[in-house]
Amino acid sequence: MDADKIRLEAGWKKALRPEFDADYMKSLREFLKTEAAAGKHIYPKGADIFAAFDLTPLDKVEVVILGQDPYHGPGQAHGLSFSVKEGVRPPPSLNNIFKELKEDVGVPAPKSGNLTAWAEQGVLLLNSVLTVEEGKAASHRKQGWEKFTDRIIQLLSERDQPIVFILWGAFAQSKIPMIRVPPHAIIKSAHPSPLSAHAGFLGSKPFSQTNKILRSWGKKEIDWRL
Repeated sequence: MDADKIRLEAGWKKALRPEFDADYMKSLREFLKTEAAAGKHIYPKGADIFAAFDLTPLDKVEVVILGQDPYHGPGQAHGLSFSVKEGVRPPPSLNNIFKELKEDVGVPAPKSGNLTAWAEQGVLLLNSVLTVEEGKAASHRKQGWEKFTDRIIQLLSERDQPIVFILWGAFAQSKIPMIRVPPHAIIKSAHPSPLSAHAGFLGSKPFSQTNKILRSWGKKEIDWRL
């Protein structure tokens, strides 16, 4: 993960260069090389690991939706939290997101689970951990990714231009101490997982809440249609 060789939007590349040069990222790079050399399948593919940053430039971030790990099934992960590639059946958490999307703002469940259209409007779909081994959830935790993505949250929090942070579940909400409020705003609820969706996610109206906040700041609303 040499910063000069990674396809990364220029603003992010400049801001994150010190992280790519840090010892923890060098260790993470070696870990990923070793895993690949052992024949393990790692998701998402290399070109997609930083897709969220390519699609949502640093100076265009209006909203952050924080996830935990990439999906670990074949063909699912493509670098955006909660999103799957075209033609891949949406996992249960994403189906619950679509249920709430319809209930909240009247957007019918899309045929595709690809959330690229949100990312292109300034919704940073950020996972805390950016890679995973096939079939093994959480297999790349505590290898350095968390330190990298915590720095991203800090960079965004340091901005004076306000951002809406959507934090679903206890893990995402553990990042609250890192976020300045104001100028930023936090929307939080239970996670959309089937284990917790009925404990506070469904009915939480995160999409209309986000647009209400953006309007109050004089910003353009997110078009949540997919």
